[in-house]
Amino acid sequence: FQRGDFSPEQARAFLVQFSVFSNQFLLAQLGKVLNAETLEEMRASKEILANELGVGFRGPGGDAVLGDTEGSIEGGVFHFRAAHFELLVRMARQFGLRFGDLGKRRLGSDATLFFCDELLRPYAHEDYQVSGAAPWAIENWAAAGFWDELVQGWRRYQRRRARKSLDIGFFTWHAKLEANHARHTTDELASVLRAHDIDQDRFVHDANEILDAVLVFWRGLDEQRRSLANSETADAQAG
Repeated sequence: FQRGDFSPEQARAFLVQFSVFSNQFLLAQLGKVLNAETLEEMRASKEILANELGVGFRGPGGDAVLGDTEGSIEGGVFHFRAAHFELLVRMARQFGLRFGDLGKRRLGSDATLFFCDELLRPYAHEDYQVSGAAPWAIENWAAAGFWDELVQGWRRYQRRRARKSLDIGFFTWHAKLEANHARHTTDELASVLRAHDIDQDRFVHDANEILDAVLVFWRGLDEQRRSLANSETADAQAG
């Protein structure tokens, strides 16, 4: 994806699947909030959930609508337009996709829905040691650079297609934001460690299990891309 050599049809299909994951993630994060064992854990989980819904982090600077890339939601301001799903909806409109074309579970591929379900299972687990491993792995993986690769892909696509403008704010904002999300999951983990003796082998197993689910999601996206490429080649030959 980083190379940006995808077609508009592949871009649309990618955005639909990414929108399903993005929207359904709210259920997983809400489950984590509801099953917190301490007030500190609940608040740390709320930091991510509320930010996803449109409450900006209150830091030393930042955007007037989106907030800052660091800080806390405490004292932050809610904007409908700052909701992460709305950022994605605005981008998808540029590819002819409407609100009803995005985010719904019925639109998800088998691989995407597997990932969504695998997120929900540990995030909402009643054992907070289990639910702590999954988001720690997810958010630290997300903060390790994959958002930057997606941004590079969209920018190369824009240049290759000679588009004067392309709103990719959903991806550029996440690239800046994920380090703060990772910090909040680390705060949660610190709270768990203060309250419990952690089985380290089990923690690593649970963290790897959710990363395996990420791999299923990305392989599903790649399979979709290849299928569309083959269809476009066949159509071109037939024409």
